[in-house]
Amino acid sequence: MSKQESIKASHKGISAALVAAQMEMGKALKQSDNPHFRSKYADLGNVMDACMPALNKHGIAVIQPTGEGDHGRYVKTILIHSESGDTLECEVPLILQKNDMQGYGSAVTYARRYGLMTMAGIAPEDDDGNAAAKAAPKAQATVSPAQFIRLRDLAEAAGVAEDKLCRAYGCGDLQQFPAEKFGSAVKKLDTTIQAKKAQEAENV
Repeated sequence: MSKQESIKASHKGISAALVAAQMEMGKALKQSDNPHFRSKYADLGNVMDACMPALNKHGIAVIQPTGEGDHGRYVKTILIHSESGDTLECEVPLILQKNDMQGYGSAVTYARRYGLMTMAGIAPEDDDGNAAAKAAPKAQATVSPAQFIRLRDLAEAAGVAEDKLCRAYGCGDLQQFPAEKFGSAVKKLDTTIQAKKAQEAENV
């Protein structure tokens, strides 16, 4: 078998070639760091490493031109079978975070990565959804008996304070009561002062 024959397999159409290529593809390795989420992800290079050798071996070339249509700009991923001329293609819209060349380049790279993964039928080495499902559930906050008693006493003191304010100032709706007047009045209430002293003594 010649070197050329060992590199490229022969298929009548793109469907058969893609099936053969997919049988040899691996998962895209997550080797790039995402500083925003403190995690790793498969970048465009990782995706190409996972699928391009198998695609090319079975006579499939990949091109990813940009274009613009009725729904805006996009990146088109096209698989071309060298023997039959058959093609498969998809479009991924370009969504720019910044309207400059850096933002455009990032959007193109993102669209190329997802377009190629979609067309090749590959996925990252592990699924973000599975990782989230395996995450340990957050522990629910618990209140000790002593904390419960203190919170209950403070709530009762607040209720007494509200009653005294209403009797003293005749306010039917405390939400309309002036904040500065409300604050000074509450500080003078004996129940509020006692609750504050109890809290301070507990923190000593």
